[in-house]
Amino acid sequence: MSHIIVENLVKTFRVAERRPGMWGALRGVVHRRHRTVHALEGVSFSIAPGELVGYIGPNGAGKSTTVKILSGILVPDSGRCEVLGRVPWKERIAHVREVGVVFGQRTQLWWDLPVVESFDLLRDIYRVPPEAYVRTRDELIALLNLAPLLDVPVRQLSLGQRMRCDLAATLLHTPSLLFLDEPTIGLDAVSKLAVRGFIQRLNRERGVTVILTTHDMDDIEALCTRVMVIGRGQILSDGTLEALRARVTTERRLIVDLMGEDGEVSDPDATVVRREDHRVTLSFDPSRVSAAALIGRITATHAIRDLFVENPPIEEIIARLYGEDNL
Repeated sequence: MSHIIVENLVKTFRVAERRPGMWGALRGVVHRRHRTVHALEGVSFSIAPGELVGYIGPNGAGKSTTVKILSGILVPDSGRCEVLGRVPWKERIAHVREVGVVFGQRTQLWWDLPVVESFDLLRDIYRVPPEAYVRTRDELIALLNLAPLLDVPVRQLSLGQRMRCDLAATLLHTPSLLFLDEPTIGLDAVSKLAVRGFIQRLNRERGVTVILTTHDMDDIEALCTRVMVIGRGQILSDGTLEALRARVTTERRLIVDLMGEDGEVSDPDATVVRREDHRVTLSFDPSRVSAAALIGRITATHAIRDLFVENPPIEEIIARLYGEDNL
């Protein structure tokens, strides 16, 4: 049975518009203009228990709107939505006991309270039994290395520290479904790796179903087995990362480090896309020439220190997909 079922979900917003300047402000008082924004237009998908799904798209595509509907914050105009067998906005109290939500730019912790007191308040809100709470809290503190932060007021935490505390707070009631909306936004490299590792472990060891929305394609590549792309309120692609790459391009990259050579590297079946000092990056289509054949020809005519083959960066793939759909 699917954890999430979404069929033909539609959501529109009525947004006020005002002309610039004082005269525009005065006219707006008398006659206010509005425009309709179609955030979701017939979105459909299902997610099975234990999946870790990336949900990506440009700004304004409908990612956060979808997450807010799934978490019971927003009510759609039409369509079907069931999460863990419930309609989120109709059974909110029962629903929130089984889901966790992290919004990267917001916190559910109390700003002036020490972290541990926020945890205790959340235990009361979710009515977690004391023994289960202590066991879960201590496990999360150990996994996320929160012990030095427990007595620190939330307002004094760095962004990375607060993000780790927010993750722990979201999991104190042991939800089976987790919504993560930009969980690594603004984090440094060390904090990002810590958050990624924790999400991966949570999904793999506890079987928690995760929906991850982010603009950081490294997060998607490191974590997600399935990627859904949304644009203009509609699902444009749904499948594995490999299938998404294949849909956009079959291109591969051969990166060659030359042995102190400044000469040109060329091949009739490859195109030089970048050159930095002694490193040359060639683009080729494996349906025209195999990587082995291309490497053989390059090494036969140039002194090579090192070389490797890779796919184009995932950011380029996503940018091309957005370009194809004029997003």
